[in-house]
Amino acid sequence: MSTDHLSLALSALAHPVRRDILANLMSGERTVTELADPFDMTGPAITKHLKVLERAGLIERSRDAQRRPCKLRADPFREIQALLRVYQPFWDESFDKLDILLAKEGNRVEE
Repeated sequence: MSTDHLSLALSALAHPVRRDILANLMSGERTVTELADPFDMTGPAITKHLKVLERAGLIERSRDAQRRPCKLRADPFREIQALLRVYQPFWDESFDKLDILLAKEGNRVEE
């Protein structure tokens, strides 16, 4: 199994709790306690999710006295976006075909 950064990032994004944590971090730095608040989970469970995100390079954790703030890191998201951009022509073509099919079906219904 490959442990390259992209694979780690995509694996980390596979869990909905981790995606929610990342969404919460979009508005700025948060402490572990602030990140844990919306979830009905134990502190150790949230910490495990944060470690996965940190290992994947999606977040950065620091220490400020007793605070353990977390923040997003942009680079892995650029790498994911670049990977997905490769598939854009496929999606566009698929949606174009669907548009044509729906237009044909719409014409049949009107006739």
